[in-house]
Amino acid sequence: MLKLLDGIVAFHQNLSQQTQQTFAKLALGQSPDALFIGCSDSRVDPRIFASTDPGDVFVHRNVGNLIPAHDRASPDSGTAAAVEFAVLNLGVSDIIVCGHSECGAMQALLKGPGAGEPPHLHHWLAHGEDSLNHLRSGAFSDSSLSEQNRLSQVNVLSQRDHLMTYPSIRERVAAGALQLHGWWFDISTASVSTFDEEVRRFIVIDEDVVKKYRTRVTSR
Repeated sequence: MLKLLDGIVAFHQNLSQQTQQTFAKLALGQSPDALFIGCSDSRVDPRIFASTDPGDVFVHRNVGNLIPAHDRASPDSGTAAAVEFAVLNLGVSDIIVCGHSECGAMQALLKGPGAGEPPHLHHWLAHGEDSLNHLRSGAFSDSSLSEQNRLSQVNVLSQRDHLMTYPSIRERVAAGALQLHGWWFDISTASVSTFDEEVRRFIVIDEDVVKKYRTRVTSR
């Protein structure tokens, strides 16, 4: 806790005039380009590995970067609310589902429910059962990875599919106004991969990948 408090003090002491002006502008409203749905894991922070500035990305994080399918989302689902708010109110043009290596939620899914498992966690992890079934049925996975990490990658794609169950998302994707992306963060190498639809696997995001994406965007 002291580290957090010291960080706040240091932030204010080192606050530049330009940064102050940025926050003053952001106080008037936000217009992020993307919604980032990631895991709550303390080791995974998109602001660090994607070099984002305040106002760039609308971020929602939860255990396992899970997304309830539209017909399975409870009326008080914070994740479903975040998705709807980002799409309908903020008008984001991209949604990123980002999983990561050594994910505790994926390990819990593999082990299955045990005696004394917290009830809320048990019910929440049910949104990852599709991912587990896909893995066991031999769906896409990188055989060079551990089972836990293979499930984590499969889960990114399953949760991306869950997004397509939302009518507002389906409509915007069909109209070309919204794109869905699957990312995966490898903690040990600090590398970020994106799922490439052409080769059907996750590839590390490097200059070549960015160049390819930029060409595709500008050619629209």
